[in-house]
Amino acid sequence: MAAQVFFWNLRTTLKAPFAERLRRLLDRTSFAEHVDAGALTALKIHFGERGVTSHVQPLWVRPIVDFLATAGARPFLTDASTLYVGQRGEAVSHAMQAALHGYDPLLLGAPVIISDGLKGNAQVSLPVRGGKHFTEAHIAEGVAQADLLVSINHFKGHELAGFGGALKNIGMGAASKQGKMLQHVTTGPTVNVGNCKGCGACVGVCASGALALADAASLFPPVADAAGKQRITLDLKRCVGCGACFLACKVGGLDINWQTDVNEFLERMMEYAAAILVARSKPSLHISFVTNVTPDCDCMGFSDAPICGDIGILASLDPVAIDQAALDLVNRAEPHYPSHLPANLKAGDDKFRAMRPHLPEHMGLDYAEALGLGSRQYELVPV
Repeated sequence: MAAQVFFWNLRTTLKAPFAERLRRLLDRTSFAEHVDAGALTALKIHFGERGVTSHVQPLWVRPIVDFLATAGARPFLTDASTLYVGQRGEAVSHAMQAALHGYDPLLLGAPVIISDGLKGNAQVSLPVRGGKHFTEAHIAEGVAQADLLVSINHFKGHELAGFGGALKNIGMGAASKQGKMLQHVTTGPTVNVGNCKGCGACVGVCASGALALADAASLFPPVADAAGKQRITLDLKRCVGCGACFLACKVGGLDINWQTDVNEFLERMMEYAAAILVARSKPSLHISFVTNVTPDCDCMGFSDAPICGDIGILASLDPVAIDQAALDLVNRAEPHYPSHLPANLKAGDDKFRAMRPHLPEHMGLDYAEALGLGSRQYELVPV
């Protein structure tokens, strides 16, 4: 059965400005019917790394907060810590980055709460049913415990997943550090012995005992100019992929091993999305801003020129349908330059696979459908 995806093309009038048109769009989803008075409602959003300008803007979010509050919810804006070390690697810096990009609770009417705690290890393990890779998923505590879940998505390209939309925002974005690590890699971190200063900070946070310090002279290959000093070693058999060492190391002695099979990565990400969404007692709402469709994620620290013009805003209770609809709309749009797109690309061609030919045809949406996350068949309903 085709899922309904409601679409607003960004047109406004004096009598129906942005906030009113967005309210009408959200009304059509019937999500307000599922809101109980006082329901703690997580608005999962990407606040954007420093230097990014294409993330969802706070001015666009306020009408969503007002819509939910009017329905009786108690909304809060949230995200989880990143696996890599940046402005969003732990809760203090993450909250400050949100504030720097304008997410002020007094202006938006909702606080910013980082869902996986101070250091990214406040997590809840949820079952994964019918998956190939996981039996449980490690999810940020605040998202897992929220009464209701709303994903606010900036639809754009992504260097590994192909594109970022509702399912990536939830599946990867709402995972704890350990959950992110297990989705990305299965071999633990990469040790950069040449960068290591032998401080032992990473050893202190490694609960599984996978990290240790050893005499630099005993390592192979030996570390130049490090005679009599200690450097880090890793026992992969003990590593559980929690990711705590990335936050502890300030000198690049440990790095993420990004080498992974793209198909398997997408399947693991979809299994995490299923763990979060499928078993919830009430439906979740997904809102996708198909605007500033940049080639890369808002994690990159810059925003490149978009690959097409602004298209509109989508809303749906079905995360698979809304991602498929956004993908189709972008691919049907006239390509923009300069960008990463081939010069001979035409409207209707797949922009995301043209940028990254290694991507599988459906970019994980077929597997998401098989996991019961939703339907790739949709009805686009203009509002």
